[in-house]
Amino acid sequence: MGTTTASSHGATRIFRQGYADPEYVALTSRALALWEALEGAADEELIVRTGAVDHGRAEVVDAIAAALTDAGIPHETLSPDAAAARWPGIAFEGHVLARHGRSHPVRPRHRAVPHPGGTDGARRAALRHGGDGARRPRRRRDRDAVRRVHPPQLVRGGGRGSWAPALVGDLLAGRGAGLPAIRVTQEQPAHFPSRLPDQAWPSFVHWAADDDVYGLLTPGEGVKVGFHGTGPVVDPDHRDFTPVPAEAERLQAYVARYVPGVDATKPTFISCLYDNSPDEDFVIDRRGPVTVATGFSGHGFKFAPLLGDMIADLATGGAAHPRFSLSKPSPSGTP
Repeated sequence: MGTTTASSHGATRIFRQGYADPEYVALTSRALALWEALEGAADEELIVRTGAVDHGRAEVVDAIAAALTDAGIPHETLSPDAAAARWPGIAFEGHVLARHGRSHPVRPRHRAVPHPGGTDGARRAALRHGGDGARRPRRRRDRDAVRRVHPPQLVRGGGRGSWAPALVGDLLAGRGAGLPAIRVTQEQPAHFPSRLPDQAWPSFVHWAADDDVYGLLTPGEGVKVGFHGTGPVVDPDHRDFTPVPAEAERLQAYVARYVPGVDATKPTFISCLYDNSPDEDFVIDRRGPVTVATGFSGHGFKFAPLLGDMIADLATGGAAHPRFSLSKPSPSGTP
């Protein structure tokens, strides 16, 4: 199974600290320190310091600014006109919040994500710290039975949260626990050809009146723009990878209005999966020998090295983070 069948694919991903939630802001700082340590261990650039900008609804942008202030993270507020003068590829509205050097495209393809036979930074760092770089089958427990899981199944089940309900739902139920209602959707962002030099592009999030939008440059491919979590609900084993025409037109109309630095008439659509819990918190917990991690889509990749530490600690006897545990009350107040 190729990486394009799930969530984490593509040559860049946004690292951003723009959360209104202080707990997630703190987690981004921990994750950034680990990304930088990984860069040092790999002796390779994995994150590119481009800066980032949030704009749109005042209540959201101002809450992000307050959380960044409390965390001591440098930022500035701008008027839409001042922001457009600085970044002419984007049309801004509402309140604008900018951060410099603290929000970066991460380079997952062939660099940040290990892959067989590759020269990626993560693999080289593992080799330097005693790993052998091999992609071995793993064992998966099914109550008292142990089954060997080979790489294709591992990528599909263990490594991709969209399959978590089918993969571990019954196992967890047998141990008196259950996953929250993980919603799996097929998203369709697109790359649009840039009319500007690469250095003209920050990563950006538009907290719009309707659906939230994100964007970032992918060098050599264009500016990636997408709606956040608006795609149709799908079975990850039975999806057509085909853009919904009405949504494709809506995205192009949005880009024509708010991203003037690209050619909105020439999109290259991408099909990817989102798996989200009802409150978009991660789900990371363990019951007996079963460790589950899901609900990362839309904002999980930036935390990858931190999540790896958390999951490894959990799988070897550590305690679950209370916010991400299976016993946390649901958003409706019921367990």
